[in-house]
Amino acid sequence: MFDFLIEGFGVALTPLNLGLAFLGALLGTLFGALPGIGPINGIAILMPLAYTLGLPAESALILLAGIYTGAEYGGRMSSILLNVPGDAGAVMTTLDGHPLAKKGLAGPALGLSAVSSFVGATIAIIGLTLFAPLLAEVAVMFGPAEFFALMVFAFSSMSVMMGKDPIKTAIGAVLGVLIATVGVDSGTGVMRYTFDMPELYDGIDFVVMIIGLFAISEILLMLEHAHRKDGDGELPPLGRVFVSLKEVLYCKGAMWRSGLLGFIIGVLPGTGASVAGAVSYTTEKRLSDQEGTFGKGDMRGLAAPEAANNAAAAGSFVPMLTLGIPGSGTTAVLLGALMLYNITPGPMMFTERPEVAGGLIASLYIGNIVLLALNLPLAGVFARVLTIPRWVLVPAIAILAFVGVYQLHSDLTAIYLMLIIGVFGYLLRKLGFSLAPVILGYVLGGLMEQNLRRALSISGGDTSILWQSGISLGLWIAAASLLVLPWLVPRLLARRHAA
Repeated sequence: MFDFLIEGFGVALTPLNLGLAFLGALLGTLFGALPGIGPINGIAILMPLAYTLGLPAESALILLAGIYTGAEYGGRMSSILLNVPGDAGAVMTTLDGHPLAKKGLAGPALGLSAVSSFVGATIAIIGLTLFAPLLAEVAVMFGPAEFFALMVFAFSSMSVMMGKDPIKTAIGAVLGVLIATVGVDSGTGVMRYTFDMPELYDGIDFVVMIIGLFAISEILLMLEHAHRKDGDGELPPLGRVFVSLKEVLYCKGAMWRSGLLGFIIGVLPGTGASVAGAVSYTTEKRLSDQEGTFGKGDMRGLAAPEAANNAAAAGSFVPMLTLGIPGSGTTAVLLGALMLYNITPGPMMFTERPEVAGGLIASLYIGNIVLLALNLPLAGVFARVLTIPRWVLVPAIAILAFVGVYQLHSDLTAIYLMLIIGVFGYLLRKLGFSLAPVILGYVLGGLMEQNLRRALSISGGDTSILWQSGISLGLWIAAASLLVLPWLVPRLLARRHAA
């Protein structure tokens, strides 16, 4: 494992990749600070530019991963200063972060959140270093049937853990799988949902899909809410930005516990930072809130979700790199970015493309240090991003989206398709659907179909192969438990209470 990490640092410490790690951390912080943009939109906008610039796969992934982790840092700024979460993972940060700002402690709150994010991410990156190669060795034993069962488990955990409405989450995932079937069936040559349009024979391009679904739908929402003043308001005074050692030591238990918890939750497919933040906050409140100060400006209530958010972000790389299963909506986008380079994430990537896996893991160490160095002294500078008016922000995002797609395809049909998908994503968001399950279904749908076909071709069409091995049977049982237990347990408890 240490030889693997040393090789990874050899990749990450090249001048190009060091510069990209710094650029990704900087841009990610800016994207995260803007309410509603977040890591997925940031990656969606810059991914086609990275690809068309001809960056090597490991360099492009280092840049995009830096945006991901940087956005988790930046999302806290609007949560603390304006009570507007930068993304879903920063929702719990508002509970104690904004009350601290109202008390005149906005600066120390930003400083504490930076330190908490660093501690949580460090715990998770060490866990990623230790467990990812080991899990990859286990995953080599997976055949098509086991991978199909694993993806069923991923969809089950996603339906239960992602979003407030499990039914809408499941519908979103199914929609993503349906979109993945567009194009010529590689097994039979049958045209599926192409409507006799040659542009759809190869399916819907990933870049068109991701930019339309996230960036264009976000632009439409910004236009709809253009009258609001979320990004144009006056910021509270920051005061001192550096958090004191006494304040850090007061929160050290919350940081360590939430960092470990966030890493474990991040490893589970389909969970992500929002689940980690909510679970860590409620857990820490039960353990530490003897005085009833949580929700009123308790620094431990700020440190817990911030450590968990960043730990979950790094933890979500574990299933992506070792199993080819995204741990979150953002890693689903990164998974698609790897596929643009004809790299299939999974256990063999550690032996076939060690420079990609090792370079990414090593860059996370570097990026985490860069983020702490940027965010402690420059928190006030980054906070000024929140004052950018929407009439500047919306055209800038639109230009980047259109240029990125056109550079990659040089075809107006791709632009039209992007706009159609953007309107579709906007309607889904208006109806209360989360877009992360849609993109997870889109990314996993093709892989799921391929593994199902391979398994059935090996068995001659006998479906019992899907649960014959102990691994696949265990995954099927785990998937069924995830779907049944959340429905069954509350009813049993209610019946017991009534009795």
